[in-house]
Formats: sequence, structure tokens, C-alpha cells
Amino acid sequence: MAFLADIILTSQPSATMALTQKARDLKNSGRDIISLTVGEPDFDTPDNIKEAAVAAIKRGETKYPPVLGIVPLREAIAAKFKRENGLDYKASDTIVGTGAKQILFNAFMATMNKGDEVIIPAPYWVSYPDMVHLCGGTPITVPTRLDQGFKLQADVLEKAITPRTKWLLLNSPSNPTGAAYTAAELKALTDVLVRHPHVWLLTDDMYEHLVYGGFEFTTPLQVEPSLKNRTLTLNGVSKSYAMTGWRIGYAAGPAELIKAMDLLQGQQTSGSCTIAQYAAMEALNGSQDHLPKFRKAFEERRDLVVSMLNQAKYIQCPMPEGAFYVYPSCEQAIGKKTQSGKVLANDFDFINELLEQEGVAVVHGTAFGQGPNFRISYAASLKSLEDACSRIQRFTASLV
Repeated sequence: MAFLADIILTSQPSATMALTQKARDLKNSGRDIISLTVGEPDFDTPDNIKEAAVAAIKRGETKYPPVLGIVPLREAIAAKFKRENGLDYKASDTIVGTGAKQILFNAFMATMNKGDEVIIPAPYWVSYPDMVHLCGGTPITVPTRLDQGFKLQADVLEKAITPRTKWLLLNSPSNPTGAAYTAAELKALTDVLVRHPHVWLLTDDMYEHLVYGGFEFTTPLQVEPSLKNRTLTLNGVSKSYAMTGWRIGYAAGPAELIKAMDLLQGQQTSGSCTIAQYAAMEALNGSQDHLPKFRKAFEERRDLVVSMLNQAKYIQCPMPEGAFYVYPSCEQAIGKKTQSGKVLANDFDFINELLEQEGVAVVHGTAFGQGPNFRISYAASLKSLEDACSRIQRFTASLV
């Protein structure tokens, strides 16, 4: 359509959302579908957070908020960064957005000129490259390896940096792989950035609290504080507090960048929903008693899924350190034939035939920039996961 902007015509819809909707449509038509596509905790928002929202409504906290966020929440964000990450930020160094997506988009929009590059390790969250593209930049995707835990290596980062590199975007624990970087692994990467002072770091810590098996979360500024004047540290309440629908993300960074993002947000949405902000303030300041329960449940699910997938024919599934995703390889299944006679040419064929034959909806790895793999979200009940993995075992066993 000639009316639409060229940049829209060259952008892609979210594969995760598209496959989630396809699974929903099939289920509504009467099919027995288990959908493991969406990254959303199946837990309810903790009661203390919901009660804080109700109290905010009753107090009449229903007027326009400041663009950057209400002051008490920004103070809670600064306190959280100090308490949990050892980072010294003032409330004025923080920004609240309508979900982490808005924070990311505004950071890119505020800094990107045509041709500027953003290094994105693959596999990556599906929205990263399109956000860069929509903001006029060039996403530079750098593959990682399964045998290295899907983690960016320092020598690979060094080779990817050019004079046009504006950002390195690092997500740990990762969506879609669940890979999380140790302090030593981060130090190797930050050492590279120290040598390239024109490169900024955007660290997406959304799954910070969802790490397992004694793994200790570290954010890059903890290992290299000298990068503070060119780092934006992003987080939010969606995953750890089961608040996906509340749409609150936040970040802290250099004053000049926060000011530019404030300017953009003021022309977009203005401030985020006041009621959701007061709920987020309670999430950060209030009881954290739900976190061990969340972690225990997710770890049990992770262990079940990894064990059952590694018993499936043609599947290799590494053990992730965090988040609630696994990213198994289906490379050995490519070229095999299904019961209907379909030859699997790629991971998209694999996930479509799995959905058609067994009613299990997952997302193909090439949507995340690297295949042949597929992503499973194990933010579902143990019963559903066990059933889904049994179906995957049956599907792969039927391939010839």
C-alpha cells in the first residue's frame, strides 16, 4: 500500500504474538492445544501489590502522572538498584515506561542516526532488531553457539565493533535461551567495551530474579563501574512479580540520555498509568516472599522439560541458568519426513508440523535469529508441560 511508510513495509510482526494467536484460534475451533509460546508467568500478581493498586484508586491517584514517572516509584527504583545491585543512582537518573518495550524503543529513538549499528547477540528477543530498524539504525546480529551456552564471546564482540557501532544490547538471563552470564563472563565483555569508548551498553535485566541452581545474577556495571556514563540498565516488574498486564518497565542511566527519553515519551504516551505505578512501587518496596516460591516452581519445571526433551529423538536441549525458556536444537530432525509425508526443511516446518500433528504450539528459532531450534516457555503448569513434552517425544519418534 503506497500510503504506508517504507519502514513499516520492511518491518516484521512479532512471531511470538503471531503463533500465540494461531494457537488460540485453533483452541477456539475445538482443537486440543497446549500453547507454550508466550513468555508470561502463570502465577497471579501477589496480593500486596494488588492491594496497593486498590488503595491508590481509593486515594484518587488517577490524574496525569509526570512523564518520567511518579517520584515515589523513581525513588524506589533508585533504592532497588542500590540494594540489589550495588549501583548508585539518584531518582532523577531513572525513567518509568509503559513496559520495557517503550524504554528500549525510546533509548534507540533518542540515540540512533541512519546507519548507526546495534550489536545484538543471537538468539535474541524477537523485537530487538525491528526496534533498531524502526529507529533508523542497523541491527548487527552476532551468532552464539550452543556448546558455549548461547553466550557472546569477547573475541566475537571485538570483531563485530565498527566505527558505526552505537550500542551493545545484552540480555541476561536471556529470552529465548535462558542463558545467563557469570561475573567473569561479563568482565570479559566489558573489558572489550572499555577499549571502545564510543560504544554504549544497554543491558536488559528483566529476568534478574529468575535464576536457578545457585546461580548468582550480576549486572555489567557491577563488574565494570567505569561504564556507568554510557550504560542504560533496564528492568521491570512484569516477570518477577507476575505483572505483565500492568505494563511497567524502568531504567536508569546518564542524565543526558534520560532527558532525551523524557522528551520523546512526552510526545508519545506521557507518563505510565498512575495506578500501575503505585502497584510497581509496592512490588519493589514491599515483601519479596513470593520470589523463592516462583523460583522453586520454575526450576522444577525447567528440570522436567530439559530431561524430557533430551529423551526425545533428534532433540538436544541445553540446561539454561535462568528466565523460563528452553531453546532446544532440532537440527537432527531437519530432512526427516512426518507421518503426513511432509519433509521438514527447517525449524518453521518443525514447529508447524508439531502443532498440526500433536497440538503443541512453540516458536521456531529462526524468529529469534538462530536455528534450527525452537523456544518453549515453561511458564505453564507441570501437568501441561509433561503432556506437551510427551507429545513432542511422540512427534519426533514418528519422524522417518
